[in-house]
Parts: sequence; structure tokens; C-alpha cells
Amino acid sequence: MMVVTATDAFNAILLAIILGVLGTWLYLLAYTIRSYKYAPRLHDGDGSVLEEPKVDIIVPARNEERFIARCLDSLLKQRYSKFRIIAVDDSSTDSTARIMEEFAGRDGRVLFIHAGEKPDGWVGKNWACYQAYLRSDAELLLFTDADSVHDEKLLPLAVKRLLKDGLDALTLVPRLECIDRWTKATLPLLLVFLHSRYSPLRVNSNKHDTGYFFGSYYIIRREVYEAVGTHKGVRNEMVEDGALGARVKKQGFRMRMFLADDLFSAVWARDLNTLINGLSRLIVPIYHVSKAKAFSIFLITFFLFLYPFLLASYSLQVLSLNLDLGTSLAVTSMATCITIAVTSLIHSIKGLGISPLYAFASPLGSLLIPLGFLIGMRKSRYGVVWRGRSYTYSIYRADGFKI
Repeated sequence: MMVVTATDAFNAILLAIILGVLGTWLYLLAYTIRSYKYAPRLHDGDGSVLEEPKVDIIVPARNEERFIARCLDSLLKQRYSKFRIIAVDDSSTDSTARIMEEFAGRDGRVLFIHAGEKPDGWVGKNWACYQAYLRSDAELLLFTDADSVHDEKLLPLAVKRLLKDGLDALTLVPRLECIDRWTKATLPLLLVFLHSRYSPLRVNSNKHDTGYFFGSYYIIRREVYEAVGTHKGVRNEMVEDGALGARVKKQGFRMRMFLADDLFSAVWARDLNTLINGLSRLIVPIYHVSKAKAFSIFLITFFLFLYPFLLASYSLQVLSLNLDLGTSLAVTSMATCITIAVTSLIHSIKGLGISPLYAFASPLGSLLIPLGFLIGMRKSRYGVVWRGRSYTYSIYRADGFKI
């Protein structure tokens, strides 16, 4: 009669968990391939449009002296006649405001404004966007980030698609620039969320309630923006673009998401510190609303990303004690690690345009994602630091981000 020890029972539980994780990764890999293959792309001809409604391009910026000039340069080169850029300084402490003011002095298509100090209960970027809206008068509003770079055909292509498809709003997925090695190791895995929960296939489907805007580029009709409450309606949202997109979809307006990584790029993180702060920005507001929900998200990311690599190492020790169970653990955990690496490889090449060798850094990325969430929860009583500001109150939310 075979005796089942407590260790064997524990290892059997580990095996059951990794089988579930492997199944999840196989699904995510399949959805990633499907998303890249079938997600609609914006590019359609030369971008010429018969009708050119006026567009106000709103560019909020806080301490973006490194990127703001190249952004405004690319926007001013748009092959579109009826647009104005509203460049908003969100209380920068560097030379951002001076650079934007210089652009306004050289080109009449640029309006420079100071957002002023944000009131309590507002996220800084949301306040800046709202102040720009109050100075706008265009039929179409385009919100974009100060670290983005635009192909000259992007605006006419986007407006053409909006008009042709009879849309109320349109958002574009950029190529995310990876400046440092930490981001290059982590971002391919973070893109898993984009090409699963926030895939254009889900956002564009009436069968799913997923609505989402990428803050780096979304165009919305003025009356629709006002109908969903403007940025005032999402003033306390840390992920305001996602929350605004969710409102547009929920209220029944027509919106679509397109891949446009061949037409513009944006920066998600600049170094390890901004990478960790970016992850904390997602989890801290959730933690203030529901500690259980935040901890559940942390557990999901731990088991999804880090657990397979830890188990692969542990399974080698089990092999010496129980050949059958150890072999099962080793094979399943290694299969999961390989699936993670393959998924990372696809995102590195197709989504980011970085070296495929960074797929071998997936163990590092798998560590940083749950670690960033854990650091965020641990420091939650101090709030989250974003763009040089500390947000410490439970009023700030992250309903625009879900796993």
C-alpha cells in the first residue's frame, strides 16, 4: 500500500496550481496571436479627407522637457489644415512651460496655457485636460501625451476613419518606446493585459462591455465628451483614459480601437523608478477602495508571472525525492516558463520592436510586475507618487484598470 506523505500532498497541490497557470498562459498566447492577426489597423490609404472638421489637440504636460519638443514638432507637421494645439502646463518644475511657450510664440497654431494648481480631489493630468477643454471650441477633441511622436499622416487618417465609420470616439494603440532595460524586460509581459482584456477585439465588440481609451491618443466628438461628463466626471481617476473610455462604451456611444504602432509611439516608463511607480499607480487606489480586491490582483499576478519560475527551480529538488511527481512538476513548470517566454517574444517583436533576446529576460519581468504591486500596497498609506506629485487620499480611484 502506497503511503501519501504531507510533502506529496503539498506537491500535488503545487502541480494542480501550475496546470491551471499553464492553461491560462496557453489561452493568453492564443489570444495574443489572434489579437495581432485580426485587430484592425488604422492605416488606410494616404489619409486624405474630403471633410476636415476642426480639431483641438490637447497636450497636457508636467516635467516633460525631455520629450515635449519632439511631440509638438510632430504634431505641427500633421497633413491637416484645420487644427490647433492646446499645450497645457501642469505646474511643471522644469523647462517644460518655457519650451511650450516658445512653440506658441513661433506658430499661431499653438495655444499655451497654464493649468494652475489643481483643486483637492483632482488628479493633475485630469485637471489640465479639463482646463484645455474650457479653452477649446472645436467639434473634435484629440487628447495625446507629451511623450508621443506622430507620423504626419496620423491625424488625417484618424479623422477619416472616425467620419467614415460614423464613430463617436476613436482610440489608437501606439508602439510603446522602451528606453531602459528594466522596461524592455517587463513591458512585453504587461502587454498581455492589452492583448487580452483590452484588446481591440474586445473593445470593438458589442458582445463585450470593455471600453478603454489609450491616453496617448483618443479623438472624441465634443458633444459626446460633454455627455459622459468630461474629465470632470473622472477627476479622481488615476487611470482616467480607461475610465473615460469605459463611460463612452457604457453609455452606448460608438467607439473603436485601432492598432497604429506604425504611425506613432509613446513612452510608458523611463527607468526602474517610474516603472515601479507606474505599477503602484494601478494598485494603490484599488487598495484604498478594497484591500481584498487589491490583494487578489497581487495573487493573480504572482501566480501568473512569478510562480512558474519559482516552481521550476523547486521541482528539481522534488525530483530527488519523488521521481514521478518531480517529473510532472518539472515538465509542467518548464512548459509554462517556455509559454511565457514565447508570449514575451511575440510582444517584443510585434508590439515593441525590440530585440527578441529580451524574451530571455521574462523571469526578471515576471518578478517586477508582482513586486511593483506589492510595493504599491505596502506603501499605500503614503499614497502613490506620479509625475512628481503624491496622491494620498482614498478619494483617488483606478476604476479604469481591471485584470
